[in-house]
Formats: sequence, C-alpha cells, structure tokens
Amino acid sequence: MKANIAGDKGHSAAIISKPAKPELSRIAPELSEWLRSRDYNVIIDPETAAYMPNGTAEVVAREDIAKRGPEFAVVLGGDGTLLSAARAVASAGIPVLGINLGSLGFLTEVPVDELYSTLEAITEGRCSVESRAMLHCRLERGGKCIAEHRALNDVVVNKSAIARLANFDLHIDQVFVSNYKADGLIVSTPTGSTAYSLAAGGPILVPSVEAFVITPVSPHALTHRALVVRDTSEIVIENKSGAEEEAFLSIDGQIGMPVLNGDLVRCRKCEYRVKLLRMRKTFFEVLRTKLKWGQR
Repeated sequence: MKANIAGDKGHSAAIISKPAKPELSRIAPELSEWLRSRDYNVIIDPETAAYMPNGTAEVVAREDIAKRGPEFAVVLGGDGTLLSAARAVASAGIPVLGINLGSLGFLTEVPVDELYSTLEAITEGRCSVESRAMLHCRLERGGKCIAEHRALNDVVVNKSAIARLANFDLHIDQVFVSNYKADGLIVSTPTGSTAYSLAAGGPILVPSVEAFVITPVSPHALTHRALVVRDTSEIVIENKSGAEEEAFLSIDGQIGMPVLNGDLVRCRKCEYRVKLLRMRKTFFEVLRTKLKWGQR
C-alpha cells in the first residue's frame, strides 16, 4: 500500500532519536529544517531535543507523541529505538520511517544518505506502508492483571537466577501443551522471528505470515523445539519455578518486571498494528544483506 502524505499548513511530523549518538547534532537540526521548509510542524522527543537549538521544535514525551497525531514519525537510531517508537505510536496508526544509525538494522533499513530521497518519496506518495502484527501481553497474579504491554518483536519469560533452570507450563487456547524446564520461553511475532527467537534456534517467518512463534531457550529436553501457532491463538505461560525462585518478563528487550511463582503471562494478538514506511527493499533482500546470505 502506498503512503499518501503531503505537507500542508497545520500538518506535523515527529522525530524520535536514539540518545548518545554524536551524529545527531548534525542530522536532527537538518531534518527539522527540511520538514519545516515543507510546512510541517515538527514534534520531537526529549532525546532529539538534546541536539536541537531551543525553540525550533515542540518537545513532547515519547509516550505522548501519538496524542499529537503527527502524519508520520522519523526514527533516527537502530532497531531498538524503532521498537520503542512503534509501541508509542502504533495505537494512533502513525506510520514510522526507520533511519539506520545502528549496525544491523532489520527494521531501520534506510541509510542516512537516503534520508531525504526517502522523505521526498513519502511526501509524494511513492512510499509503501507495511503493516506488522504486535503482541498484547498481560501479567496476571492471583487472578488480577498487574501489568500489560505491547510488543512488536517478542515477549520473553526468562530465569532470573544464574544457574537454575526455570519451570514453565505452556497452554494454547486453554489446552495444555507441555511443561518446559529451560532458561526461558520466547513468544515472537513474525517481525521478531529474526531477533532473539532466531538466536535461540527458531524459524524465520515472513512478516505477512499470520502466526506467532514460541521458542524455548536452552531447553533441558532436546525434543523441545520452536512451535508455530496461529496468531488468533491465546498463549499462556505459567511460572512454576517454586516459591523461592522468580522469573523475569521482558517486552522487546526494553521493559522488564519479575514474574513470581504461579503468575501467568497471557499473550494474544494486539488489536492494532505497526505501520512501517518502506521503499524498495523486499524482506528477502533485507535477509540477504543483514544475514550475509549468498547473492546470485
């Protein structure tokens, strides 16, 4: 699907940046000026504000940017910055453009030297929008929800002790699957299938596949392998590690909290999706480039 975004008075765009990137002292002000010259009101997060002259853009907390309704958000950083930005703006349907200031960049695939040509394509309606599924996760204790989060990559329940294996029961759609003694369990979206799940031996899913992957991390039973399920499934992980042990829940590797004995981690497909602005690369081109697969 092509994006049809054009600057006009009253329209706005957001800039979201990775902290502690020296090159942003040049890139962020130039980008802001480029947008303002095309009649966009510019909204920036506090990380970007550190590299901008005072008063040149409106500073808004990252979690509040969605409320301001920018037409798109430009993310300057790596995949981690994009994951954080995507969780912040996905509920408002705001498309995100990832500019790679990191190293690997599965999601932030546009290099800096293609920033303005890509922005021109966006404002002229020549850029595609790719929709990616998200996970909704609830941590339940004693029958009550004590936390809930969204994830674009994955939800992970890991052991917290250094040496001990964790103990989990897995249910899918209220049906018992198996007990796992392992370092952890990963519930991954297709987008996250190239992240921690891949490192743990899980399969790569094309982003359009309507499925989730459940991947054990260093399972004690060698027959425990990654499991692909429909994305309409409800996935429930129960921590059974004992009263003296606790596990740890992490969301996209960025948000974390302890999981006590008897706690449930309940995962399902999120009701909204992340919109990524894309140019010319196919998913397989990205794989060949980032994973160093052979070329023809």
